[in-house]
Amino acid sequence: MLYKGGCHCGKVAFEVKAELTGAARCNCSICSRKGALLSAVPHKALRVLAWGDDLGSYTFGNHVIAHRFCRGCGIHPFAEDVGEGNERNAYINLHCVDGLDLASMPVFDFDGRSA
Repeated sequence: MLYKGGCHCGKVAFEVKAELTGAARCNCSICSRKGALLSAVPHKALRVLAWGDDLGSYTFGNHVIAHRFCRGCGIHPFAEDVGEGNERNAYINLHCVDGLDLASMPVFDFDGRSA
């Protein structure tokens, strides 16, 4: 299925072609603070429609995940593996996807603090 989403101000938009059937609530220091519900998809399923100077990037710890955010409104619509290759994933913040019924989506807790 094709989903669309983005940040609050609309400067960063994306499309993701995947089945978004569940969410992870990560307890790492950044995800717990921003309250993200994440769904992992193959990186090739994500198409960013706005890029350039509007999209910021933040990494910490082992620097293996780039947390993307809008420089205008500060919303974090997705993150992505920084490694190269076919095994890369994108992590979609389901709060930023248009039209999802999050109340009906199963959520599991991921221990990102220990990872």
